[in-house]
Amino acid sequence: MVNAIVQRLVLSIPVLFGVLLFGFLLMQIVPGDPALVVAGPSATPEVIAAIREQMGLDKPVLVQFWAYIERIAHGDLGRSMISNKAVTQELASTLGPTLELMIGSMVWSVPVGVAMGTLAAVLRGSPVDRAIMALSVGGVSLPIFFISLVLIQWLGVNTPIFPFIGRAGPWYTAEGFMSLFLPALSLGLILIGPVARMTRSSVLEVLKLDHVRTARAKGLSETRVILAHGLRNALIPVITLIGLQVGYLLGGAVVTETIFSWPGLGRLAVGAILSSDFTVAQGTIMLFALGFITVNLIVDILYSLLDPRVRK
Repeated sequence: MVNAIVQRLVLSIPVLFGVLLFGFLLMQIVPGDPALVVAGPSATPEVIAAIREQMGLDKPVLVQFWAYIERIAHGDLGRSMISNKAVTQELASTLGPTLELMIGSMVWSVPVGVAMGTLAAVLRGSPVDRAIMALSVGGVSLPIFFISLVLIQWLGVNTPIFPFIGRAGPWYTAEGFMSLFLPALSLGLILIGPVARMTRSSVLEVLKLDHVRTARAKGLSETRVILAHGLRNALIPVITLIGLQVGYLLGGAVVTETIFSWPGLGRLAVGAILSSDFTVAQGTIMLFALGFITVNLIVDILYSLLDPRVRK
């Protein structure tokens, strides 16, 4: 197990390097001059040229990229061109709310999706099965911004139960929980559909296997057969799917945080790109990549725990 984790970490290094290169080149081709952003619109050409030289922007792109990698290796992501705060400080202040939003959305949506998929498989062909699949297709098809706006109109405006602007505090406080409810509900709704559909297909396949028939022949109850002998094996592809969907959730978090004014990483990335704050934008790209790599590593570990054949 330890060797597998080490191998995965080693393989993650070129992936992270590729993301850093892509993010750096992306910032090179987007419109806007970083020196002009730092100097301000009223700065003279001499001041802008001096800042450009100070930032190393007058050097070749490869030299700039190597200097960028060296700074990251020393834990220096630079300073924000807008607020002049350290990028690490900006990222640290937004990472907590984003993790809170993503965990909050997965805590309720994954169990609900697994339960819906299992119920649909057990009641295959029934009206309940068709209703669950219809809801799953709807959840997959509807865009996150539409779901968010409908929930805001329904539970925030028409029936003002939950606040829908900003973050009132940590999730464990009453005000923080209420402000987290609608963003987490919106983000989780896009995850239920894929999880339910994958769970249904996987459970149907597992219930045909020999060990399940043997369990039934022993006289075990159908509930125990499904939960103890069917669902555990059926969860292996579901966990893989959840790991892949986390990347989609990160994209959804950008939209959700923007709509709900949630002070998270996605909202910071959008603001940095719109204001040409290149250093912060590069920092958010790197952090998103690290998050995706970490989640995939966790998925691989869970996969090997559920299926011992993967460890061989």
